[in-house]
Amino acid sequence: MMNNLLPNERIDDLHRNGYQIIQNPEGFCFGMDAVLLSGFAKVKQGEKVLDMGTGTGIIPILLEAKTEGEHFTGLELQAQSADMARRSVALNNLSSKIDIVEGNICEASKIFGKAVFDVVTTNPPYMNESHGLTNPDMPKAIARHEIYCTFEDIAREASYVLKPQGRFYMVHRPRRLIELINTLSKYKLEVKSLKPVYPMADKEANMILVEAVRGGKPLMKLEKPLIVYKEQGVYTDEIYDIYGY
Repeated sequence: MMNNLLPNERIDDLHRNGYQIIQNPEGFCFGMDAVLLSGFAKVKQGEKVLDMGTGTGIIPILLEAKTEGEHFTGLELQAQSADMARRSVALNNLSSKIDIVEGNICEASKIFGKAVFDVVTTNPPYMNESHGLTNPDMPKAIARHEIYCTFEDIAREASYVLKPQGRFYMVHRPRRLIELINTLSKYKLEVKSLKPVYPMADKEANMILVEAVRGGKPLMKLEKPLIVYKEQGVYTDEIYDIYGY
């Protein structure tokens, strides 16, 4: 497999089941938000999962390692990322459990059909036209900014591809929380739990983990906060557990 690496690519250890992932540090590598989402999402035995905007496949690979789900699919727009994801799936001998499909989130229900997945996950672009400058590096810009799909596109397509009572999990930024909840509710995805993530106990939350249910009742639980660092440069025990160290 080392001979199949392209220029600037490397193989990183995921600390789960001996799994590894191919990444290009000059492109867009996965971050802590994706790992935290993989620890928050609940996948039951026999369930089928779609990860929207899978990048290099980090979330399907981690969910396969952590859960008893039957099958995982990653949907990715960018050809280079989808190719790396497929090679990572093959590297870990997971081709029978994980599919990587190249396509636009906006067309997910056309690609897969309606009401076919038990769980949808997404680590979407956080920034819309009101937040920040668009990165001049196009692959990074697509991953960080709502260029080819908006959050409304994600909510709509997730609602379409989920089975009734199917679950939707995402990580996002707290500053857009009201918009996110309202948009999910518009497409019958009722938020059931929120888990704020704080870099340190005395800092403001910089991430929010969200669970919603298609056709769920409007009753929400605020989860115990997740603290990333107990002191500068030292993770909390919960973070070490999520990472598998």
